[in-house]
Amino acid sequence: MTTLDTASKITCPPTDLWSDEPPLESDLHLQQIILLLTCLDWLWQEKNDYYASGNLTIYYNEQQLKKRDFCGPDFFLVLDTEKRPRKSWVVWGEGGKYPNVIIEILSDSTANIDRTKKKDLYQNTFRTPEYFWFDPNTLEFKGFILIGGQYQPIDCNEKGYLWSQQLGLYLGIFENQLRYFNPEGELIYTPQESALQERLEKEQEKLAKQQAETQLNLERERAQKLAQKLRELGINPDEI
Repeated sequence: MTTLDTASKITCPPTDLWSDEPPLESDLHLQQIILLLTCLDWLWQEKNDYYASGNLTIYYNEQQLKKRDFCGPDFFLVLDTEKRPRKSWVVWGEGGKYPNVIIEILSDSTANIDRTKKKDLYQNTFRTPEYFWFDPNTLEFKGFILIGGQYQPIDCNEKGYLWSQQLGLYLGIFENQLRYFNPEGELIYTPQESALQERLEKEQEKLAKQQAETQLNLERERAQKLAQKLRELGINPDEI
């Protein structure tokens, strides 16, 4: 058999695969995933070299296809890749890239797997640098960083936030939701929150301007009254 004949018999696994994930556990899970994706896309709106998604299947080997042993993190981020829509994340079709960050949203039915089986998968197979999990009901929040091939807990700061080197941001709980915070610890807004904040700032500027104008008018009135009083006393205020 020639080399050409051998090559013709080699079949490569497909790269155009649809995601095959079960429905989300609850509205809390859906809202949390949307929040993480929306805030990051808003913050990184000028960037085109990342891919972030949620509840989307990651296909990582051909054997997995046969066993249908798929894995779809609730949220994952891949850096240094093309930002475009995908049906799924197919590792062998993406230059062998695995997620840089994974976040699982815990539930009663998945918490044990997320803390054990998936943690081992992300550590030993994916080699994902950072793994976090968050429970929207109990507010349990933990993070791990890959050091020497093993996940080590990420220590929280004085506010309870966990630093993500991959994101360049803190992750922390705000109003019972997992949110991003900048290196100074300031909340990363959603587009709606940004619009509201901008409107509030404009209203404050307008109010400050009105107050300044009111104060200036009061001072003018006082000056005019003082000048009038001086004239009544026979004193020319312009000569003082």
